[in-house]
Amino acid sequence: MYHAIIFLIFPICLILAALTDFLEMTIPNRIPAILLGAFLLIAPFSGLSLVEFGWHLAAAALVFAVCFSLFALNVMGGGDAKLLTAAAIWFGFNTSLFEFLAFTGYFGGALTVIIILLRANWDKVAIIGVKLPQALMTAKKVPYAIAIGAAGLMTYPQSPLVIAAIKGLG
Repeated sequence: MYHAIIFLIFPICLILAALTDFLEMTIPNRIPAILLGAFLLIAPFSGLSLVEFGWHLAAAALVFAVCFSLFALNVMGGGDAKLLTAAAIWFGFNTSLFEFLAFTGYFGGALTVIIILLRANWDKVAIIGVKLPQALMTAKKVPYAIAIGAAGLMTYPQSPLVIAAIKGLG
């Protein structure tokens, strides 16, 4: 059961967050809550020492502090801040977290350019028959959970939890 949680919960939650953000321009609060709760449930069984567990909490706290500051400055949405924080706890304070955050930035930049181009060419997109959610085309924000999800799916296999779970299978 532990391995199933490690291998499934994180990716499923990121995919759901990306889909709901794309379709509705919102991330349901239950998704970051499930991510955080699942981590707290599996952490005692994952082989993390108390110090390592503390570093996972510290990673989430640091990401939350930065994201909350960006939210307060109206640069980042609250759902994105919660999702990044909940995802960060799964990585811990190590290189996999920094890779995740860097790829989130790269994918987020590309996504922003794509959204700007789509919105600027809304009429052409509609003429060729491509159906996009109305909220995506009219909102003044970017569905950043798509970038968070893509970066998470790309970097999660290098996270210490996944590596330990794979070793535990053998």
